[in-house]
Amino acid sequence: MINLKIDPEFQSQIPPLTDDEFKQLEENILKEGKLLSPLIVWNNTLVDGHNRYAILQKHPEICFSTMPLRFANREEALAWICKNQLGRRNLSPEQKRYLLGKQYESEKKAEKIFHGNQYTLAKKSGGSHDDTHHSGKKTCDRIAEENGVSRASVLRASHYTRGIDIADNLSPGIKQKVFSGEVKFTNDEMSKLVQSSPDKRQDVFAEIMHPEITKAMEAADAEPNADTPVPMPTADPEQFKTYQVPDEFMRVYKTLSTATEMMKNTWKRVLKNNQSYLSDPEKQKVLRFAMQRPALYLNELEACMEQILAETLEETEKTA
Repeated sequence: MINLKIDPEFQSQIPPLTDDEFKQLEENILKEGKLLSPLIVWNNTLVDGHNRYAILQKHPEICFSTMPLRFANREEALAWICKNQLGRRNLSPEQKRYLLGKQYESEKKAEKIFHGNQYTLAKKSGGSHDDTHHSGKKTCDRIAEENGVSRASVLRASHYTRGIDIADNLSPGIKQKVFSGEVKFTNDEMSKLVQSSPDKRQDVFAEIMHPEITKAMEAADAEPNADTPVPMPTADPEQFKTYQVPDEFMRVYKTLSTATEMMKNTWKRVLKNNQSYLSDPEKQKVLRFAMQRPALYLNELEACMEQILAETLEETEKTA
């Protein structure tokens, strides 16, 4: 039994099997007593056949063979993996879109490496080099033709793939949730994530994951209008139907109520621009710590009011 290297990036391009699918594959291999198809390897690194290799680890008595392929670099190997997976069935639309974009991104990088090496060789030899790496056809157009889609579809898939990779880096495991259909992202959402600056991506991702929070904040984002009547506490109309609120009371109430609205709107604006503080457990600690001071102050104020009221009532009873 030879030990093949497992490249995490190579392996992550292979759509995972369900437990039932893996069990069925294992039963089929044990029934045959050997692998019918060889494992594809590159420099002793497994390129294709990760599920079958995992079964071989459990059953070393199973016969198998390997087929080495030659790639100029790992980007070419990645592109081959994606192209090979796209030729198979039972892929979800999300998996197809991701693999299409990954193939394009990998081939672009491979082309850049290829032309860079050729430029270096030509410079050393004093000659020139013609672009014959892929018969002169642009990478995007060729991939679109191979997969029967438009050029625009390939470019959109590229943004989608890069966005998924960024999201998976921010929230490990999200890629598999997308592939399983548990989580869905649009091309526009992933493009927004790709185009955002690295320091803002966590907030953009939180906004994508929790759009309902953004809508709620936008709806309540306006500053309080001076002409807007300040809501008064409701009470039993029969009990207070003849009670007239003194102007002095209203002035104090409106001042304090406006201060409360200003605090609310400040919090909403800050959280709208830093939405990851609502979903990240570590960042939530900052919010909870910031919430302690106003909550503590109001609790102390209420306790103080109760104490003063009790002392006043006590004095009143003594002089009665």
